[in-house]
Amino acid sequence: MSAPDGGFAGHPRALSTLFFAELWERFSYYGMRALLVLFLVQAVAGGGFGLDDRTAAAIYGLYTAGVYIASLPGGWIADRLIGAQRAVLWGGIGIALGHLVLALSGSLAMFCTGLAIIVVGTGLLKPNIAALVGAIYPEGGARRDAGFTVFYMGINLGAMIGPLITGWLAQQYGWHVGFIAAALGMLLGVAWFIATRARLAGAGAEPAAHPYGSAGLRADKQRVWIIGAVLLALAVLFASGLTGLSVLQLRGITVWVILALMLAGFAQLLLRSGLTGDERRRGLMLLALCAASSVFWSGFEQAGSSLTLFAERHTGRELAGFTIPTSWFQSLNSIFIIGFAPLFSALWMTLGKRDLSSGGKFVLALLFMAASFVVMALASRIVADGGLAAPSWLIATYLLHTWGELALSPVGMSAATQLVPSRFAGQAMGLWYASLAMGNLVASLFAGEFDTSNLAAMPSQYLHITTVQGAAAVALLIVLWLLRRRSSSASS
Repeated sequence: MSAPDGGFAGHPRALSTLFFAELWERFSYYGMRALLVLFLVQAVAGGGFGLDDRTAAAIYGLYTAGVYIASLPGGWIADRLIGAQRAVLWGGIGIALGHLVLALSGSLAMFCTGLAIIVVGTGLLKPNIAALVGAIYPEGGARRDAGFTVFYMGINLGAMIGPLITGWLAQQYGWHVGFIAAALGMLLGVAWFIATRARLAGAGAEPAAHPYGSAGLRADKQRVWIIGAVLLALAVLFASGLTGLSVLQLRGITVWVILALMLAGFAQLLLRSGLTGDERRRGLMLLALCAASSVFWSGFEQAGSSLTLFAERHTGRELAGFTIPTSWFQSLNSIFIIGFAPLFSALWMTLGKRDLSSGGKFVLALLFMAASFVVMALASRIVADGGLAAPSWLIATYLLHTWGELALSPVGMSAATQLVPSRFAGQAMGLWYASLAMGNLVASLFAGEFDTSNLAAMPSQYLHITTVQGAAAVALLIVLWLLRRRSSSASS
């Protein structure tokens, strides 16, 4: 059932409900993300926890990876148990609560608990608010695509203003004020959603009919409670230190768990799903794209870790007597997306006539990412020689990151659903999200290798990331060539 069409930029009024709720959720997410590593490494005397860079990067990686992984059960819970509207509402409340816990934290254990609450809340909100956008366009078509474009603008507006406001507040009034601002942003989103929820009418109000009836519904609810209780107990044990696991060890375990799940998922899809020869080749293409995605995001997510620390410690940020907050650099990506997305859309339309495949765009994205760390290697040579890098180096780096994102991200989810038969679309999306989680964890491994006491090694460390990205681009080109050759021989 669609919501009444009262008009919002030529779209149903319900889109405004989702647009502004998502804007404020992204405000809170990116606003806090821009502060996270800076706060963790800040000395205790300065209000932080005084962690070393490696531990801070590991916490950052686990947090960002958790957000993507939590989207999978979050979507399932909405579909089977509570409906998308309730998932968005309770997810938003959870996110706001998590940010308040961060603001009030007096210990690292309590702070990590706040991060875990945000992960759960985002897992409920993130996939389901996008599903609601689709639900208010039951007719589908070009108007639905345009609606998602408007919604995407809300995402980037929130991501742009979040670091600007929270970063300035943290610089002027302290870290906890920045975290409170993130919480207030999400509360504004929740308040807006509640006040205008009626515009959604029946869209996502109730879960789909359970395939096994009321008995199946009760069984699923019991499973959720049991699994939730187990995860909560494990989280409490870890936070208390009783497990004896460090954050670094937990990250290492998580990397292997996600890798094993991805390999098992692809093995089941390719070997035990009854695919035809052509379908299996397309599945192998998805495997290659997911691997390339993980490599790409391992570079991209340096933004919140090593690049943020570079901006804080090694970049000249004085401008006419004003010190540019480090977090402001985090807004560059969204600014560039808003500016360049129309140009890339037109470029793909032009190149589409020359058959630039999804794989070709992924190769281009990896090359952009590789080039960005050549820029950082050059900037770090200035630092190694005892100087401060100009902000223009980071600006150029984030510009190349954005071009890479525009070449990879918009086509990634589309390819994930198009390369497999429709009956496996959900599994394909799960594998895609897992590739993003893996990329975030590997990013934290890279970030943790930077040694502040050895600035002379910094250029080679950035070039190491360039090498990884470039090698992935070459490997993907070879795989694309082999798959195309195999497809040609099969059809002849």
